[in-house]
Amino acid sequence: MTPCYILGIESSCDETAAAVVRADAPCGERVVSEVVLSQLEDHRPYGGVVPEIAARAHLSALQALVAEAMQRAGVGYGDLAAVAATGGPGLIGGVIVGVMAAKAIAMVHDKPFLAVNHLEGHALTPRLSHDVPFPYLLLLVSGGHCQLLVVEGVGQFRRLGTTIDDAAGEAFDKVAKMIGLGYPGGPAVQAAAVGGDPRRFDLPRPLKGRPGFDFSFSGLKAAVRRSIEQMPPGPLSAQDKSDLAASFQAALVDSTLDRVRRAVRHFRANWPQGTALVVAGGVAANAPLRAELTTLAAREGLDFVAPPLKWCTDNAAMIAWAAAERLALGQSDPLDFKPRPRWPLDPDAPKARGAGAVKA
Repeated sequence: MTPCYILGIESSCDETAAAVVRADAPCGERVVSEVVLSQLEDHRPYGGVVPEIAARAHLSALQALVAEAMQRAGVGYGDLAAVAATGGPGLIGGVIVGVMAAKAIAMVHDKPFLAVNHLEGHALTPRLSHDVPFPYLLLLVSGGHCQLLVVEGVGQFRRLGTTIDDAAGEAFDKVAKMIGLGYPGGPAVQAAAVGGDPRRFDLPRPLKGRPGFDFSFSGLKAAVRRSIEQMPPGPLSAQDKSDLAASFQAALVDSTLDRVRRAVRHFRANWPQGTALVVAGGVAANAPLRAELTTLAAREGLDFVAPPLKWCTDNAAMIAWAAAERLALGQSDPLDFKPRPRWPLDPDAPKARGAGAVKA
């Protein structure tokens, strides 16, 4: 049987990435090659991603990264079954760079082109590393998105809840900047929290105990700011920073677990055939959150599945795999596909005010 190789390209934010997956390989052996170039140092001085800098960096690096991924895979363009790229949502300049590169390769070599929803890439990543059957409950949690979804199949999503203001990863970045921990915020806060007292600062647990499945982190972020303002004038000590980080992280995890717990019970009641609680996205790399989700899933009788840490943040392997799932269903996209800065997974879900609507 001819191997089914798919080239994937990811350029939606601040990582330029290319990967080749073999769709017909056993679970655990599907990623043939992957290359990721982080732009972290380009954006660190600004404390966040600058779209124009990101787009120019993608344009400069992508051709070489694709060539390297193909060389590492040991395949030629003629061996590919399809070419895929993130078609959105994301920073539109970077998305355009990746889509145009994938279209060009597909057209020149007469291969199917697939435009992948970046969020679906995250949502299907667990099926790249684990054989997770549909349906499953997904906590999609990253810098721009925080949603609870039931993944019923490829392209079939039921949104239960979303953030009404900030996403969790955005809150991590902003709090880290307030405390003086640098960028990116998630790893910096987690590292600082190790030596901190999570009970020193009495921070709120937004929406905890409330009906529904939505998230809110803006009030928690504001409470951290007030705590800093109430401290004696002058720079924060190392212990102050650790205690603030620990208190913030504990509050965010606690409030998130409350929303997930409610969603788990709803999922079990309405999708009784479902067997797994899945977490994906950049914040899925947070160790305390993973530990609490593991305990919650076991208590509720569900398997807990989280991708390897390298596939929590943006990568091209997840884009290639999502394309593989779609290609197996006979799907592809026309070469006149238009990149989408906004692209909800569940277009029928009610509109929300926060990041779940604006950035999805």
